[in-house]
Amino acid sequence: MPSLTVPPAPRYISPPPTREKLDYADLAIIDLSKALDAEGRAELAVQAAEAMKTQGFFYVVNHGYTSAQTERMFDIADIPFSGVSDGEKFSYSGKMKETGSYQGYKPRQYWHIDNGVHDQLEHYNINRDVTKRQHPEAVRPFLPEIEAFARHNHFNVLHPILRLLARGLELPEDALVNLHGFESVGETYVRFMKYYPRSEAEELKTNNVWLKGHTDFGTITVLYSQPVAALQILARDGKWKWIRHVENALVRSDFLSDPVINAGDALEFLSGGYYKATIHRVVQPPADQHTYTRLGLFYFCMTDDVVQLSPGPFASESAVLQRVGVVRRCADADAPSMEQWRRGRTSAYGKSDLKKVAEGEESKVEEEVINGVVVRHYN
Repeated sequence: MPSLTVPPAPRYISPPPTREKLDYADLAIIDLSKALDAEGRAELAVQAAEAMKTQGFFYVVNHGYTSAQTERMFDIADIPFSGVSDGEKFSYSGKMKETGSYQGYKPRQYWHIDNGVHDQLEHYNINRDVTKRQHPEAVRPFLPEIEAFARHNHFNVLHPILRLLARGLELPEDALVNLHGFESVGETYVRFMKYYPRSEAEELKTNNVWLKGHTDFGTITVLYSQPVAALQILARDGKWKWIRHVENALVRSDFLSDPVINAGDALEFLSGGYYKATIHRVVQPPADQHTYTRLGLFYFCMTDDVVQLSPGPFASESAVLQRVGVVRRCADADAPSMEQWRRGRTSAYGKSDLKKVAEGEESKVEEEVINGVVVRHYN
């Protein structure tokens, strides 16, 4: 009989939310409890599709993961950083540039940000198949819970959202779900991430930007809300808007840290541009949070590796795409597979020479070409 107890983990105490008045994005809230019947799914599909078209970010609530479970996962998320020595971290480092894979540690100062300044964040990435590679000793006792977290996000968050987005395209509900098998060959993964404060000199050299504006390369990113403000999205009016940490009383009494959802490149490719990958960045937190570290908890979702990232048959099967037209970033015949795209984006990020592009009076846009597709970074 399996044990009913879980291994002890040091309690992670979250910093207090900022008290500063920030220009927050007004995001939609998708209540997945309404997706239990056809009428509810039809209503949610309209909301989710509109949110994904106009903002690319929305909150998801009532997906079955409790506040206690979320708190526990943040406790676990801190262990790869606070409970593992630098030497052991090095032995489990990922080889992003060489392999195009994020599995393992991304060390601090691996990416170049701007003007000679490198990043101050580290993350530890675990494939949804937690047995795919070895892990630091301190992490091993928690692998069953990490796998359960991955399964929850895959089946109770990702798949319901994909069904709503497929309905928004007037496709069969499982059209996108069928491209995202949990047991398929691919690299959908859990990420624990920690940002550390930077020096004033580094902030000046980078205009307080910790991570340039970019798009994620998968289909959907599931980001669990945390209180240190730093994440911004590029709104339709060309202004950067902050993403708010949602407090307990906003939606329900036990609402601690429900996920924020955003679209990535793969969803834009597959939907023929109908759902656009969200441009987002990370900046220095407000003054009352300057001294805090920022712990993140993510589920990065990608299609199966073999999926070709083009609208393909969806272009003719979707009545919506028939009405509004298809926008392709490359010809269907030249479209990369998910494996090619994730490897190309992962290898290049923070390591390639970017070409500056003039766009607007205050914008700095830089470009690179990956698998024949132009990729933009925003400062």
